[in-house]
Amino acid sequence: MLALGGCGNPAERAGALEDKHGDTKKVTIKMMHLWPQDVSAQQYKLVNEIIDQYQSEHAHVTIQQEVLENEQYKNKLKILSASNELPDVGVTWAAGFMDPYVKGELFAPLDDLLSGGLKDKFFPGTTDAYAVDGKTYGLPIELNISPVYYNKAIFEKYNLEVPQTYDQFLSIVEKLSSNGVTPIALGNKDRWTGSLWYMYLADRLGGPETMKKAIDRSGTFEDPALIQAAAEIQRLVDMNAFNKGFNGLSNDEGKSEFMNEKTAMYLTGTWEIPNFTSNPEVPQQFKDKVGFFKFPTLDRGKGDINSWVGGPGVGLFIAENSKVKEEAKEFVEYFIDKWGASSVSTAGVIPATKVDTSSSDLPQIYIDLLDELGNASNLTLFADVQMKPNAAQTHLNMIQALFGKAITPEQFVKEHEAALEKGY
Repeated sequence: MLALGGCGNPAERAGALEDKHGDTKKVTIKMMHLWPQDVSAQQYKLVNEIIDQYQSEHAHVTIQQEVLENEQYKNKLKILSASNELPDVGVTWAAGFMDPYVKGELFAPLDDLLSGGLKDKFFPGTTDAYAVDGKTYGLPIELNISPVYYNKAIFEKYNLEVPQTYDQFLSIVEKLSSNGVTPIALGNKDRWTGSLWYMYLADRLGGPETMKKAIDRSGTFEDPALIQAAAEIQRLVDMNAFNKGFNGLSNDEGKSEFMNEKTAMYLTGTWEIPNFTSNPEVPQQFKDKVGFFKFPTLDRGKGDINSWVGGPGVGLFIAENSKVKEEAKEFVEYFIDKWGASSVSTAGVIPATKVDTSSSDLPQIYIDLLDELGNASNLTLFADVQMKPNAAQTHLNMIQALFGKAITPEQFVKEHEAALEKGY
């Protein structure tokens, strides 16, 4: 999907076309992002508002967009990096995802922006996951936590209460299933979706350090809590907790099961808040039914109910070999500033920058989630983002195999251990 903010010939792409007076160079900045209009309407709208505003204030600059959905975006980024043809500005994830791009000298350091116009703008610690060897190569624009969203009307119909413990949660799954209601929406073709379930079970059983240590190699993936978490996933599958065919459905297809009220619960990040609050395409009648709860604790586990899977969301990078690097930096600084100020009201997104929300008329679910973020005892970064790319692929493949019952919990952890040992 291409949404072009203007045409661009090679001379413009190089930022080298002067106007007839020879005063101002016309510049085209190529930007690639992952908010298509059909699946991320509010984010798409916000990006275009910022770009339109920037172009109106910088008449010599054209921002040319390429817009792809999540998985297509990741694949295109890999292809472009192989030939060193990354867009001038793009979206990246932190930590392990970013690692090969930084090691390949494909991303430009952005510390000058952090010490300049964006100084003290970010929530403390949010840029840490974008730093490698003391330099920052990406600037986060989102901060996410992952609640279990639920349909209040379905819960009410079956006299269900928000669970505090995992046993209570399992009772809800049983009751819904026995009444012919699919308990949980899941599209696990994208695999990170199933990883959220595994990560929470690992956290609640072993505490937040267990998986973190397994990934950074100060611990092992063959820890009993990590094996048990895998066994719990297969227990949920055996209980018919998820919609039929979940391993063959994309996240968007799985999400539609919840949005169309065919399932009672859906675990995902706060990036979905727009669909439950501000997206005009979603009926208000449905929005009013959406609540959320924290992933419940296990009686025998070491985890805390205020420990979340989440952390800084996607961020912006600038290509090291961009011909318009300085202009791209000006645009990124502007973009992050405007995104922080407008993402709350326009898109219902939690920004990574500090924003005064006191004057905004915000939906209650948004306020409640902001409060939860403020009270979080821990934020565990998504496992596939923490890991180096090859280990991340193993993790995602094993998640799908685990949910599909193609491997045992013991095989699941052994495969992880072997991949992480390789160190890439």
